[in-house]
Amino acid sequence: MATVIEELVTLDTPNGPMQVHITRPAAPGRYPGIVFYSEIFQITGPIRRTAAMFAGHGYVVAAPEIYHEFEPAGTVLAYDQAGADRGNELKTTKTLDSYDADARAVIEHLQSRPDCTGRIGALGICIGGHLAFRCAMNPEVLAATCFYATDIHKHSLGKGMNDNSYERAGDIKGELLMIWGRQDPHIPLEGRMKVLARLNELGTRLTWLEVNGAHAFMRDEGPRYDPELAILMYRQALDLFHRKLGEGDLTAEAAAAQTKNRLETIA
Repeated sequence: MATVIEELVTLDTPNGPMQVHITRPAAPGRYPGIVFYSEIFQITGPIRRTAAMFAGHGYVVAAPEIYHEFEPAGTVLAYDQAGADRGNELKTTKTLDSYDADARAVIEHLQSRPDCTGRIGALGICIGGHLAFRCAMNPEVLAATCFYATDIHKHSLGKGMNDNSYERAGDIKGELLMIWGRQDPHIPLEGRMKVLARLNELGTRLTWLEVNGAHAFMRDEGPRYDPELAILMYRQALDLFHRKLGEGDLTAEAAAAQTKNRLETIA
């Protein structure tokens, strides 16, 4: 793939309109869809760049604004203490039912799009890793990649801080890729092992990777970013999605025209 196109759509949910950032290949054709969940800061620059990277590999990427009930459309929280405080506040103000309804809305939107094959994956970072884990409980989700998913081991997502993700892990029928930083204080060793034991108990189709990285080592902004690890882990995610979701169905005519345009550009 080469260039990508960004667009905004607004979806109806039981808790009001939700703005979703769509990033898709510019080339004509139909592509698998990925529900992409951000960190607590919503659709920041690093999140947009990650969406573009996956879209450029042949996916329609849909990133919902996870706090749409509480913040105006387009709100981006800063990577500072105030932004972290607000994001963490909303994380446990929003209800689990609302998170789950958002997932249904995005899945159904992707499956209705003429540029999507209807084969769906989920992807998420930090709180987004947990939300991708929950999204994978929907039967349409064939594969999910969760980067350092917070709070699964503590049952602390959503209003009341008593989520059931750990108990409902058996609802996940697709394949999981769980990626963790061993120096991440938010998910200590005992927390990771608790989640791993649960998934092994259930016989989940699973790849489990722990690397020497801090929390947010995937984010291409800030002192904890590890570019080498990020590239390696993105490759793992892309391998999973290519294997489980397949490739798009770009027509032969469109593919030939795209190749001709590239050759003319090089010349």
